[in-house]
This record gives sequence, structure tokens and C-alpha cells, in this order.
Amino acid sequence: MPQLLIELFSEEIPARMQAKAEADLLKAVTGALGAAGLRHESEIAFSGPRRLGLVLDGLTARSEDVREERKGPKLGAPDKAIEGFLRGAGLESIDQAEVRSDPKKGEFYVAVIEKPGRAAADIIAEAMPDIIRGFHWPKSMRTSHGELRWVRPLQRIVCVLDGEIVPSEVDGIASGNETEGHRVHGRGPYVVTGWADYKDQLEGAGHVRLSRDDRRKVIAEGAARVCKAKNLELVEDVGLLEELVGLAEWPVVILGDMDPAFLELPPEVIRLSMRTHQKYFAVRDPKSGNLAPHFVVVANIEATDKGEKIAAGNAKVLSARLEDARFFWDNDRKQTLGSFIPKLGAITFKEELGSLLDKTERVAALARELAPKVDADPELAQVAAKLAKADLVSEMVYEFPELQGVMGRYYALAEAGLDPLNPSRVADDAAARARPYSAEAAIEVADAIADHYKPQGPADAVPTAPVSIAVALADKLDTLVGFWAIDEKPTGSKDPFALRRAALGVVRIVLENGLRSKLIKVLEAHGRAIDDQVDRVRTNRALREGRGMVLVARGVVGTPPNPALDLVAFFADRLKQVLRDEGKRHDLIDAVFALGEDDLVLITKRVEALTDFLASEDGENLLAGYKRAANILKAEEKKDDRAYHGDPDPDLFAEDAERDLHSAITSARVDTERALGDEDFEAAMLALAKLRAPVDAFFDGVMVNVDDAAVRENRLLILAAIRDALHGVADFSKIEG
Repeated sequence: MPQLLIELFSEEIPARMQAKAEADLLKAVTGALGAAGLRHESEIAFSGPRRLGLVLDGLTARSEDVREERKGPKLGAPDKAIEGFLRGAGLESIDQAEVRSDPKKGEFYVAVIEKPGRAAADIIAEAMPDIIRGFHWPKSMRTSHGELRWVRPLQRIVCVLDGEIVPSEVDGIASGNETEGHRVHGRGPYVVTGWADYKDQLEGAGHVRLSRDDRRKVIAEGAARVCKAKNLELVEDVGLLEELVGLAEWPVVILGDMDPAFLELPPEVIRLSMRTHQKYFAVRDPKSGNLAPHFVVVANIEATDKGEKIAAGNAKVLSARLEDARFFWDNDRKQTLGSFIPKLGAITFKEELGSLLDKTERVAALARELAPKVDADPELAQVAAKLAKADLVSEMVYEFPELQGVMGRYYALAEAGLDPLNPSRVADDAAARARPYSAEAAIEVADAIADHYKPQGPADAVPTAPVSIAVALADKLDTLVGFWAIDEKPTGSKDPFALRRAALGVVRIVLENGLRSKLIKVLEAHGRAIDDQVDRVRTNRALREGRGMVLVARGVVGTPPNPALDLVAFFADRLKQVLRDEGKRHDLIDAVFALGEDDLVLITKRVEALTDFLASEDGENLLAGYKRAANILKAEEKKDDRAYHGDPDPDLFAEDAERDLHSAITSARVDTERALGDEDFEAAMLALAKLRAPVDAFFDGVMVNVDDAAVRENRLLILAAIRDALHGVADFSKIEG
């Protein structure tokens, strides 16, 4: 069966776009050919710095003949109906339609449309221009000689079916069977007849490794090999590895040397300089775990001197980068971290929420308030919060924004007289004597500065030290409360201020540290402070614009009636996400949330206990009994236009099953309330489990809808008591099954 080879050859494709483009091309081609009736047995897609392509094996030689019958209007139908039928069926005259009859519907027109199959080459030739013109790139450009938009100027189109060129043209570029290899080692061109021929020539004389997996393997194994030869260890970086896979067609791994004096810089600075600017891997000494004065570079050329000149040239460039970094490092430490704080006033955080300095002051106050709740020293929490954003105006963070918080930690340690790279050692006796707190406290403050942005993603660890927890929570809660106060919340997939991530960070910090707090109280208290600031900002803006005070009065322009309640619901959604990721059932999460609880740790414990309970036979059967009681009540309450609540009258009990169930409910309610008060949710579930047998007996032996109205109502109250007893633990109406 035929084989199709397609290659789109262009100038350099950005590394970050290649993998998705590979998948998109495969989807576009197989979709277009499949819609035209062509099928294939296997597929290979590939991408690299200058090419994007695929191979379809076992492609059908032509599409099948198609015969379609399209039913039309009845005989004698209006002219407009007939005209529409002819257009839709592609007929020129109604005489071309058949007339058929049906005993019930009478006579009507039928168009018999026969479409002969087409050769695969014709289908491909027709589809290729549309596929190329319609291909989506995150960013694209248009050359001066045509209208085609492509990621970089498109130079060649290879389109070969069973060794023959499939002719087509896009923007003056005709398809052919010639491709190019490596710019230096084997440019070509190469005439290809199919995948095997294409692969042999390019991976041989052409010096191009076509597969991303092959390039990844060459880089990983090469890096490990050159490190092992020098008793070094590669600092793994998956993101950099993936980028290098897209940068080199013929990757060659080389170990380079750098000046050991640069190791006096923070390791994060060295690694970021290597990674961001030069695309180098850092290496370390496996004995000490510290960075070593070397780096791994991936070249796209195989040099005759085994890469010595390449290594030397890259070392020279790296030295220049690290000299800049050393200048920033020395310059920033000439000032105290606190001296940077006033400069935050010139940076707007959000117009209605003020500057970064305004945010810093709010976060410091909130961190001090939260500190006792997380067993942190309030004074240290406030100090750390005041310093947390200071490094944003440092020269180092201006150059490397990724180091925000990290550099603040180093500068805080240095300011406290400690060695930034080894905080257990005093580096400046005078500074150490001048600090207002102990070395241990100084390290706590410095760590909180570095950790207050965490967690920044699902793989990022959460802060665990008390001061770090207080500052991290305060920073995220201030952001969330602030944006809720000005009613700028995430909508759909849009979340420009990463508010979902901030809320998820709060949830993870609370859960993973087992923090107990009523969120609503914290949010309301901080919300009042922010509301005052928002009103001042809006008042000043209105006065500047000449709109007067009335326009900014709270309630006319401003916040929802209670943003804190809405924000708690937002946290609830993030907690649901966490619990779902852990395998918890969504309906059980909803059942617990319906109680209105805002203690995230408590909610989690309830969900876990409810999960275990419903997995038991008693839980499963009691849920069935609850559903039966709830359904009867729902029907009767709708019919009677009332809700049934209250205690049943024991004097109206006519059956032992009624007395037993009432007694069991009374006992279970007491035991459940006691267990819930002790936060022993397993015990609460065990108390509910005792209801299973009397509930089953009640439904087996008691008729609810009897003629006696008083007895009927009394029995409905028993059912309501079952419902209310279970609702003390969770809203069982939201549980499926």
C-alpha cells in the first residue's frame, strides 16, 4: 500500500513550538485525508530546528465510491422547496431526481448522488495548500514575496507518494522531492523517494537526527559521559534538555571550564546565567554537592579538535555574563535590604490597590496577625513581610526576575552578618553584633523572604517553617482579598493575575501544614482594611476627573455585598480540585461543602471519613434508606406545600419499628453531635451506622401514607428526623447512588 512522506523545510523553528507543531501537522493531514475517505495503517511525525514532517504508511490508493440517497419534498411541493432541494443535492433539474412512493407519505422526490472514488495523489494535492495556509503557529511572519504566514520563511515542500512527487504549490513554493541536511556537515540537497531513503540520507550524509527522542537520548547520554570522565555530576534540568532537543539537529556534547572564582556567587545566579543566556547545563561535585567550575554545552557541529575551541569560546562568553552578575551582586550588597523598600512606592501593584509599597504594608500587618495562628513569632513575621518584596528593585532581580525572593534571602543573610552561601558561619562580626535578633531568627526571616512566593505550581513544595507560612499566606490572601474587593475575579480560562494559583497555594499550605483557621473571619477583617484603601483611591481618582464624591461611595461603585463569602467559595473550588486529584469523589466533596464549613482541614477530614463510611455495607445501605426517606418527603412536601421538621409524637407510634427507629435516631443524634464536637468524624459515622438496621426495619414493616392524617404526619416526621440526622454530617442529598 502507498506511503506518503511530507516535509516542510524552513528557517529555524523556535524550540518551544516544535513538539506541538509536530502533533498539529499530523492531526491536520490525517484529518483532511480521512475526511476525503483515505485511511492509513501507521504514522510517524517528526520535528527539528528546520523541519516539520510526517510519514503515513499503508495509505489507501484511492477513496471508495460513494452512493448517497437524499430524500426531497413531496410531488407538488412549492417551487421554493423544490429549488432548495436541487441546490442541496447538486441537481440541475428535478427530472434528474427519482420519484418514489410510500403508502403513508405518498409520492416524493429522491436524489441519488454518486461520487466516484478519487486517487490518493489527487486528494493530497488538493489538501496540501489548505493545510499549510491554515496551519496555526503561536507567532508567525510573512515574507516580502508572498502572503503565506509561517513561523519562519518556508523554503521547501517535500511531498512524495510511493516515490512520486505529489504536485502542489503554496505561495510560489512548489512541492518536490529534494531536501537539505546539516548546514555544515551535509547540506545536500538530497533527492528522496520515501521514508527509508529520506532517513538513511539525512541521518547519514546529512548529519540530521530526525527524531526528538533520538536527540534527547544523545544529549542525555553525552552529558552523563563527559561528566563521568571528570568525576562530576550533571545538574538535571528537564526544561533545558527539551529546549536543546529543539536547537541542535546534530547534537554534540562538550564539557567546558569556567573561572572557579565565580563560585563565590550564589549558585542560583550561576545556574540561571548558564541556562537563560547560554543554554548550558551546570555540573556539581558529587562529594560536596556544590557547583563545580565547569559547564556542559550542546553544540550543533562536530569539531575536528573535539570541541576545544567551542568550549573555550563558550567559557569566554559565560565569563562576561558572570562578571555582570558579580557586579550586580556586589552593588546590591552595598545597600541594606530595607533601603530598597521605599522604591517599591514607585511600582504600581494595581491602580485601586495602590503600589507595591502599599501591598507590603498590608501584608506585613496581616502576617503579624496570622503569626500566632501558625505558631510563628509575630515580630519576625512582620519584619520578613516588610522585606519580602524589597529585592524586586535590586539590580540582580532586574536582570534575573526569576530570582525574586531568592536574592532577598541572600541579601538578608549578608545584612545580618552571616555568610549568604553558608549561613551557619558569621561573615561580618560588626553586622552580626548589630542585628536585633539571633542568628537563628535572622535565618528564619531570610528563608521566609525566599519562600513567600511558594508554592508556584503543583510540583513546588509549600513553606513549612512558621514564619515562612505566615508571610506566604499573608501575601496570597492580600492579593486575593484585594482583587475580590475591586471585583476583578478570574473569568472562564482567563486569569491574568494568577488568582487561581494563589488560592490553590493557600489551600495547599493550609492542608499540608494542618493549619486550623476560620477563613471567613480572616478574609472579612483584611477586606475591611482594603476597602478603606480602595475607597480612598477611587475618591481621589474621581476628584481628579471632576466626577465628585458620590460616584465612589461604597455601594454605587465598588465591592460586592460580601466579597469574603464569594472568596470562600473560590477557595472551596480549589480544595475540590486538590481532593479530586487525590481520588476523592466529587459528590462527597459537594455533600460536605453544603454544610457551609470554611475550615479547610476540617472539611478534608469529613470527606475522608464519609468516603470510608460509604464504602462499607452499612454506609451503602443507610444511603439507600436515606434516599428512600428523602424521596417520600420530597413528594409529600410538594403535595402538602410544606416542609416537615420537628420531633414526632411517641404517643402516635403504633408499631415497634417506629419506636425503635425514633429511639435509634435520638441516640445517634446525641452520639453524632458529641463526635462532631470532638472532631472525631469516624465516630460520627459509626453513630450513623447504628441507624441502618432500624431504618431497614421501619421501611419493611411500616406504611407511611396511611389514612389517619395524624399518624401519617407523625411518620413523615420520623422520615424527616432520618434526613436531619444525616445532614448533621453531610448533605446526603448531594451524594450519588
